[in-house]
Amino acid sequence: MSESLNLRRLEHLLALAETASFSRAAERCHITQSALSRSIQGLEQALEVLLIDRIGKRCELTPFGQVVAARARRMVLDAAELRRSVQLLKDGELGAIRVGLGSGPSAMLMRPLLGFMARNHPQIEVSITPGATEVQTHQLRVREFDALVVDARRVEPAADLLIEDLGEMRAGLVCRAAHPLQQLGRAVSFDELRRYPLASTPLSAEVARLLIALYGPAADPQAAVRLRCDDIPSLIETVEDSDAIFLGILGAARAGLASGRLVVLDTEPAFNVAARFSFVTLAGRTEAPALAILRRFVADHLKD
Repeated sequence: MSESLNLRRLEHLLALAETASFSRAAERCHITQSALSRSIQGLEQALEVLLIDRIGKRCELTPFGQVVAARARRMVLDAAELRRSVQLLKDGELGAIRVGLGSGPSAMLMRPLLGFMARNHPQIEVSITPGATEVQTHQLRVREFDALVVDARRVEPAADLLIEDLGEMRAGLVCRAAHPLQQLGRAVSFDELRRYPLASTPLSAEVARLLIALYGPAADPQAAVRLRCDDIPSLIETVEDSDAIFLGILGAARAGLASGRLVVLDTEPAFNVAARFSFVTLAGRTEAPALAILRRFVADHLKD
């Protein structure tokens, strides 16, 4: 909109239309009567039509003025709504969050995050997509996601990625309470574990090295893991209903462990591998303020 057709001049015209008086309209707009007169004259010059008929101390809209005022009302209302929307966006109460979750974060965060946003920030549009970290990193780069919450060991550091460490969560080996190995009443070896299906998400090369260092070459996940998928809840259900053993973050099995349906197996040597998660965004990009809500929620919930 040109300077001669700015919103302020349209607001002045509307005030004049509603008060039918230059003095009262100037008072409403908190400007002098001469300033209001100059504003209306500037608008008339820009449109090249007469907008106001001056009749003594009163004024009336001309037919042109009536058309302009009708359009001006919509424009001023739209501008006010735009300012309100921008303020809500700045306050983190409007906008959209598109987040990709790795398998571990998906199991820990998806339902709690949806519930939290629905209760506390209902005006924010939330889209959550679980998936493989390597695929989601590409989707982040092409702006299909605003952020990722993923296994830190599966993200390759790069100049265009801002990778924020979320700390570690304990991992372990989990089975059903009545599992034959649990009935032994002692720590078990990895050879004993391998008699049963080991269930896990795809593991990084670093985790594979840690397992091999603990238990020897037989612990290489490529050979040892027989049930593999990115959906941890499905793996946990399988463990509850069979003799399969879950290898992953203990937090994902929290409900089953708390109820006593599941237990953590003791191993010899002790299992001391931890999962590390990261909050990943694109470097050098302006973030939507609503993303700060997601960042705080993730930091509060991805902990033991």
